[in-house]
Amino acid sequence: MQIIKAKDRFHIESDWLSAYWLFSFDRYYDPSNMHFGPLRVFNHDTIAGGGGFPTHSHREMEIVTYVLSGKLAHKDSTGGVGFINAGEVQRMSAGTAIAHSEFNASETDPTRLLQIWVLPERAGLTPSYEQKQFTTEQRTGVLLPIASGQDVPGGVKIHQDTTFYVSRLRAGDSVAHELKAGRRAFLYVIEGEVALNGEALSAGDQARITESGKLTLSASGESEIILIDLP
Repeated sequence: MQIIKAKDRFHIESDWLSAYWLFSFDRYYDPSNMHFGPLRVFNHDTIAGGGGFPTHSHREMEIVTYVLSGKLAHKDSTGGVGFINAGEVQRMSAGTAIAHSEFNASETDPTRLLQIWVLPERAGLTPSYEQKQFTTEQRTGVLLPIASGQDVPGGVKIHQDTTFYVSRLRAGDSVAHELKAGRRAFLYVIEGEVALNGEALSAGDQARITESGKLTLSASGESEIILIDLP
């Protein structure tokens, strides 16, 4: 288990964006931190009112956007236009190539989100989107699957042998995940404090696990986490 503390994340700040990048990305280059299995990008962004990313292109990547608060507006080259609300997850398969823009839907209130990129299981996919809303109640006290390529029901479909789980833990709550042989897991603490197999983690901390076995997460106060099971 490799623990990386919040203070060791790469951070950028502009007039409209505060972003933490957990892997080598854009102007942050670290050849020793390029990926964790097929997990290639994990960004924790806060976009100020009126701010956003102008039209840009992607290809051969599964991009999962999970909005924590606020609302994100998107528009793409296939003609798709829409919003991603708080608690909602969107999967974009960039495939052979897609261009899109992402902006805070509010001119005044910030939008907080996670954007996570996973390498697809095969190249040449037709670009596509899928989106689904989840409630706070659905993820409270459980590991809720929100995206999966393992036929785990309930989430959006991604084209990789991986599953994304989120959880809201209250004081005294505990959840467990069995990491099978040949698998790896990535944990990120969105808010609060949790213990992972007795190891204390705070908001912004991450754990990269490569040994199979039972992963137990417990909370002493209200916390939010995301856990990704990967090949």
